Parts: sequence; structure tokens; C-alpha cells
Amino acid sequence: MENKVKLKIKKGDKVRVIAGNNKGQEGQVVKVLVEKNRAIIEGVNLVTRHIKPSAKNPEGGVNKMEAPIHISNIVLLDPKSGKPTKVGRKEDKNGKLKRYSRKTNEFID
Repeated sequence: MENKVKLKIKKGDKVRVIAGNNKGQEGQVVKVLVEKNRAIIEGVNLVTRHIKPSAKNPEGGVNKMEAPIHISNIVLLDPKSGKPTKVGRKEDKNGKLKRYSRKTNEFID
């Protein structure tokens, strides 16, 4: 049985790119690819795909789409302050583990 890795980024989080060609750009996480440790961020890391003409798309053409970015190259932005923060896990009142901002010490979810 494999151990599942818990990522600190979830779908819907606001993040900033901290390394690579898109450094400094911000966006919302559209999808997290857990098995590849990557995330797709809205409007960031756009790549061009050329589409061949087909019955469905007789024109063909050029399509821009978001490519995945490695999790290590993005940082979560604190929902309250909007500043980059590290993410920790601690129990809430009910004893359930939840993510929290290590900068403001408040729960994220």
C-alpha cells in the first residue's frame, strides 16, 4: 500500500509563482495533479497548441492553454492578508486536522 502525500495546495487556492519564467504571476488553482506534484493555475504558464482541422473543428488553428507548474515553484497567498505564507496542519476544536497559515496563525479552509 502506498503512502499518500498530502499537498499544501488545493483547488481554488490563490497562489503566486516564485520560480521560473512566470515568476511573480498570481492566479487561482484550477486543478492539482497529485501524482505528478503539479498544479494548473488560471492564466499562468500559457503554452500554444496547434490544432489540426477535423470534422469537429474544420478551421483548426492555434489554441492557448495553461500548462502544469511544479508545486515547489508556487506559494500559497494568505486569504486574509494576500501575502505569501507557509502552510501547516493542526487540529481544530473538533480534533480534525486542518490547514493553517503559519504567518497569521489562522485556519485557511
